[in-house]
Amino acid sequence: MSDETPRSFGFETRAIHAGAAPDPATGARATPIYQTSSYVFEDVDEAAALFNLQKVGFIYSRLTNPTVSVLEERIANLEGGAGATCTASGHSAQILALFPLMRPGDEFIAARKLYGGSLNQFANSFPRAFGWNCVFVDGDDPENFRRAVTPKTRAIFIESLANPGGVVSDIAAIAKVADEAGVPLIVDNTMATPYLCRPIEHGATLVVHSTTKFLTGHGTSVGGVVVDSGKFDWRRDGRFPALSEPEPGYHGLRFADTFGHLAFTIYGHAIGLRDLGPAMAPMNAFLGILGTETLALRMERHCTNAQKVAEFLSTHPAVAWVNYAGLEDSPYNALARRYLPKGAGAVFTFGVKGGYDAGVRVVESVELFSHLANIGDTRSLIIHPASTTHRQLTEEGQAAAGAGPDVVRLSIGLESVEDIIADLDRALTASQEG
Repeated sequence: MSDETPRSFGFETRAIHAGAAPDPATGARATPIYQTSSYVFEDVDEAAALFNLQKVGFIYSRLTNPTVSVLEERIANLEGGAGATCTASGHSAQILALFPLMRPGDEFIAARKLYGGSLNQFANSFPRAFGWNCVFVDGDDPENFRRAVTPKTRAIFIESLANPGGVVSDIAAIAKVADEAGVPLIVDNTMATPYLCRPIEHGATLVVHSTTKFLTGHGTSVGGVVVDSGKFDWRRDGRFPALSEPEPGYHGLRFADTFGHLAFTIYGHAIGLRDLGPAMAPMNAFLGILGTETLALRMERHCTNAQKVAEFLSTHPAVAWVNYAGLEDSPYNALARRYLPKGAGAVFTFGVKGGYDAGVRVVESVELFSHLANIGDTRSLIIHPASTTHRQLTEEGQAAAGAGPDVVRLSIGLESVEDIIADLDRALTASQEG
């Protein structure tokens, strides 16, 4: 099976087979780790064709690598995209997603409730490093994106399932706004994964992931990926010259004209990885390949456990509120049933009675949970965002991002759910005794 695998194959089948085949040199069934920097050319003509983008192949592992290519094809297949570009981290995937779209002074619109690291990257580092300006809006109302569109707008960015608050975006409604504005919709699908949600089916142009999280799934490696739907016409009004105009680095080649629906993906390798350099390591790709093979099984258990934990917390006397879209009283429950029919994910927040100090005591009192800054592990994880991931924000910014002083974020793992609940119960009781 390859990237041409018919979509009639089930998700679980494609998660195991898409993009991979027995190694032609050895017959090895598992994808080998091609731990090499470079590749021997057959002759001068082949080398010239590769460097001119006239032939698909391998030149240097900053651009392409056989192990990484398998992961790219697999994730593109699972997301229903035309192609993908793997990167060194989720943050670098966001840079590569925007790099072909933006020039200094351009703007993109983003939902305000995002991962804290993304908020900081968008608000501070992008303007300073690239001159890209982000306009934040309340993503709960799709019309807020429409109102923020200006002639400088080049993209809209949302998370399908927002980190840390478990906010579910109305992807189709926001995609309609982006389409009417003539700009791509970029959806971070890290928390949902393509098992729970496929944003391209709802109108997204690009999908990004931190493969560090659920795709790899075991807390072993860092990576990112950009998936292109292949459906956006980059030539239609001249707003994306990197893709539609002659590229001086390739003798005036026009990516959109030459590569059609693969233009964005090939640009990501030929320009993005070539010039910015955030290549994924082959070992990390190998671990991502292994992780995707069990994605469906893991996400099913993640969601089942998370639902039971959320229901438990919703009745606990030390808990003020629970924000999990799988609960019937959640304001995002209807959107979750539409976009996440297999489950509302495994990451959510709740409020501890007693505020900041009580939240800190919870994370210091758990025994089974690991207190660390990650999500999507087989292990259950816990963090107090206001003192860690979102501490760089003002109190107002923390509250706007769903990371106020009483907020605790959970990433529910694959342990016996009774043990997860017992650990939280002990920690919550301790938090009220301080």
